[in-house]
Amino acid sequence: MECRGDAADGGGRVTIRVLIADDQAMVRTGFGMILSVQDDIEVVAEAVDGVEAVELAERHRPDVVLMDIRMPRLDGLEALRRLTRPGLTDPPKVVMVTTFDDDAYVHRALRGGACGFLIKDSGPALLVEAIRAAASGESLVSPSITVRLLSGLSTGASSPAARASAAGLSARETEVVRLVAKGLTNAEIAAGLSITVGTVKTHLGNVQNKLSARNRVEIAAWAWESGLAVPGR
Repeated sequence: MECRGDAADGGGRVTIRVLIADDQAMVRTGFGMILSVQDDIEVVAEAVDGVEAVELAERHRPDVVLMDIRMPRLDGLEALRRLTRPGLTDPPKVVMVTTFDDDAYVHRALRGGACGFLIKDSGPALLVEAIRAAASGESLVSPSITVRLLSGLSTGASSPAARASAAGLSARETEVVRLVAKGLTNAEIAAGLSITVGTVKTHLGNVQNKLSARNRVEIAAWAWESGLAVPGR
């Protein structure tokens, strides 16, 4: 699933429209202050719970939603499901942000279509990076939980090569998938394989179709489950 093009202001500058959903006013204010100094990011709305997040997302059509998990009336995971359900036209990219890095939450968020997962104390730089990654069709998970999270999906079942072959992946696509599972960006993958970023995107598009994956996080999860990604390799 590709993200739609970001809005551009009168001067031609690309602007990423963001909705912040969190039941704590201090968190919303803090995120807003961090994002307000970024030239390419605009906060278009703030929601205090999941119900309002869904309503405001439909009204303001943000490019990215920063979504807390534990919120009243409707939690972030259910709001995520509603915002990314099949059949929607140009759904927003959702980055889950929480104080909890419980594996069950993370697995449900990524399986539910989240394009990123951040712990609230990850810091301003990582927050901004996650928004930009989501808007460009990539994804970011807090480094502190990435390998632990995804390696927990490993089934240890059948041959990784057999799983890749059964999915119809080419040798090059399999290489790209392995690097995606390690959290590398498109630019890093391109450099590592000596190919262009455009070629990486083409491979990822083909992989998404073959795996019926909505985003690169689901591709990474599939790689760990299939044994294509191995910790420490």
